[in-house]
Amino acid sequence: MDGTILVADDDRTIRTVLTQALTRAGCKVHATASLVTLMRWVDEGKGDLVISDVVMPDGNGLETLPEIGSKRPDMPVIVISAQNTIMTAIQAAEAEAFDYLPKPFDLPDLMKRVRRGLEQRRRTPAPAQAPEPLPGDDLPLVGRTQAMQSLYRLVARVMNTDLPVMITGESGTGKSLIARALHDFGDRRSMPFVVAGAAELAGFDGPARVLAEAKGGTLLFDEVGDLDAETQGRVVRMLDAVDEGHARVMATSQRGLDGIDGFRSDLYWRLAGAQLDVPALRERVDDIPLLAQHFLAREERAGGPVRRLSDDAMSRIRAHPWPGNVRQLENAVRRLVATSSAEEISAPEVEAVLGPATRPDSAEIGGEGLRQAVGRHLRRTFDLHGGQLPAPGLYQRVLKDLEIPLIEIALDATGGNQAKCADLLGINRNTLRKKITDLDIVVTRRRRLM
Repeated sequence: MDGTILVADDDRTIRTVLTQALTRAGCKVHATASLVTLMRWVDEGKGDLVISDVVMPDGNGLETLPEIGSKRPDMPVIVISAQNTIMTAIQAAEAEAFDYLPKPFDLPDLMKRVRRGLEQRRRTPAPAQAPEPLPGDDLPLVGRTQAMQSLYRLVARVMNTDLPVMITGESGTGKSLIARALHDFGDRRSMPFVVAGAAELAGFDGPARVLAEAKGGTLLFDEVGDLDAETQGRVVRMLDAVDEGHARVMATSQRGLDGIDGFRSDLYWRLAGAQLDVPALRERVDDIPLLAQHFLAREERAGGPVRRLSDDAMSRIRAHPWPGNVRQLENAVRRLVATSSAEEISAPEVEAVLGPATRPDSAEIGGEGLRQAVGRHLRRTFDLHGGQLPAPGLYQRVLKDLEIPLIEIALDATGGNQAKCADLLGINRNTLRKKITDLDIVVTRRRRLM
């Protein structure tokens, strides 16, 4: 790499590690713990790329992005932050950051992004004015796991488009919160947000009525997979009549619509512009402590007593299967705050709320085996082609669809340790590295830079 990198972070360890790594890679580095110093360097014309933390002693790194974009429109800015919420990713996207990484981050991954930033200058300048303030950060869309960070980036990417959005996930995972975030932080935030279920869509004029209510805002079809065939037909006719400037359409479903018998393929294709899959809580166990702390802090802000979880209590919470997902965790924490007799919540108190520790069986986790689920999905894929064959190359596409989540989940389970991951998968480490590169999988090492 060749370029001058401006690093702004109040953590001396991070400044040192980044300076050493970037210098070894061939870059010149100016590092500071002050946003004032960073902006002076920008004003002086120094630097080809910025790496900036968000929370700094003398300000917010995100708030400097519009000013950097105005003064240096070709200057890519990579935002790093320990605030692992969807709002940080959205704010970084709104401020036109070149990239965003949560802390702790994987150093090789950051170096790869720096290289891309140096090679690809932004084509359009960022707006000179600061972004509008966003609503309060009180949504439980919190997580630093790879699954949630990938979801955050995708939300930020589609937020200000007109694409229909299909949001899938189990009950309690936060599908409606994702939809609400897309609306509240997007260009339509000042317009209506209308939720339409089976009751609102009933009757001949139901779809037209909710569309008129939504105006130019957002129309969310809640649990669209539960709509009967007649209502589906009315919704299809309504969507065909939607003109430019009407409401943006979103939908939620507990199951993928391509796996629901009797769901109209023409409605599926009208809703599946962008698909966001919200992971179950058991698929992102490392986010459970963050969520629990979030809910404890929210109860305290609401006037409740100060409470914290003992290490044993947190271990018990992490081990729970959480069939009700984030909603169940939220309710459990609220109950613990109300019933705990001391400031520190103990493991027996958690047991009293959650019941004895159990290990969920395969039926509780998915209700069917992987082979059956894949077979059902493939049959649906062929059915949706109406007697025609899918495009050539189906074998490789299916393998890729299976390999990516398998490797991502295995990497997350092993903390990003590729040697452990390769051993877990039973493949050669070099093979794993090649697949990570070929499939463009982001590797995040835990317990690295905090």
